[in-house]
Amino acid sequence: MDYKRELDDYVAVLVREGGSDLHLAENRYPMIRVGGFLVPLVKKGLLSRAAIDEFLALLVSAPNREIFAQEREVDFSFTFKNGIRFRGNAYQRMGQVSIALRLIPNRIRTLDELRLPPALATFTRHQQGFFLVVGPVGHGKTTTLASLIELINAERAEHIITVEDPVEYVFEPKKSMIDQREVRTDTKDFHSGLINMLRQDVDVVMIGEMRGTDTMQTAVTAAETGHLVFSTLHTNNAAQTIDRIIDTFPSGQHDQIKIQLSSSLLGIFSQRLIPRVSGGLIPAFELLINNAAVSNLIREGRTHEISTVIETGMDQGMIDINRSLAELVRSGEITVDNAYQYSLNPKSLDRFL
Repeated sequence: MDYKRELDDYVAVLVREGGSDLHLAENRYPMIRVGGFLVPLVKKGLLSRAAIDEFLALLVSAPNREIFAQEREVDFSFTFKNGIRFRGNAYQRMGQVSIALRLIPNRIRTLDELRLPPALATFTRHQQGFFLVVGPVGHGKTTTLASLIELINAERAEHIITVEDPVEYVFEPKKSMIDQREVRTDTKDFHSGLINMLRQDVDVVMIGEMRGTDTMQTAVTAAETGHLVFSTLHTNNAAQTIDRIIDTFPSGQHDQIKIQLSSSLLGIFSQRLIPRVSGGLIPAFELLINNAAVSNLIREGRTHEISTVIETGMDQGMIDINRSLAELVRSGEITVDNAYQYSLNPKSLDRFL
């Protein structure tokens, strides 16, 4: 069998159907995710171990295959000749091998095209500070982050450095100079990349994901010392994000990190991709803007009150996710059932529907 041609066929089907993910697993049918749902490619037949090994050889570099052999999982990226790019993860399950591939669009879409609030653009125009995009896995955080970085790239002459694992969207320099660094390929790890970045005359930093105390400490310090820092976290909302960052540090450092966060944080954007009535997915979101009231709550450890500040802060540009969900219901974009399913506070949602 020509495994390269077979892989090209899977990708062609994924793109044609408007899918987001391709799954290749031993003793399973190839599967694609379309509109949030998995669809087996039954006509392609079950995949053998030999086929998976061939796909691994095509997709994963030799150094990363060595990591996979040792650790039984590895992140990677791969670009096909036609420019179609994937973020991937190979992993082992019950002694069998699986590969998950996430499609990365060729073109970085604008905030308007992503149906995201124009207020996000204001965070790209700061000279320093810390901005986070948060939400569950697979809900568009990286895509939103790329749109923000691309906005800076188009508007200002800055030195932008990204540290990613792996590199996902590939930026073409416009007004800015952009250096994209991949963990293990271009730098040892996130912490090393960030520490050395501070000696590389950087203006804007994009961290693919906040991992561990060292990464968080360096990111916050960079934001305090004149850099504009963007990153993501797998958290559900703004209050949980702040708690997660603080709790990552030893208890003896909590007061210090609260002070640093209260002064360096610009905002937190939380998003969910929700099944659309007409097909596909549409975002609902929450936006926290750090003002004097929020800064005080962070310093005093009263993060449980942040949701209330967001609910009542609409006149200051904040966005409550229940309001966002309710607007999508009223416009006929999503169902009431899905609004309640994705709400973190269904009782509060009642007031808006």
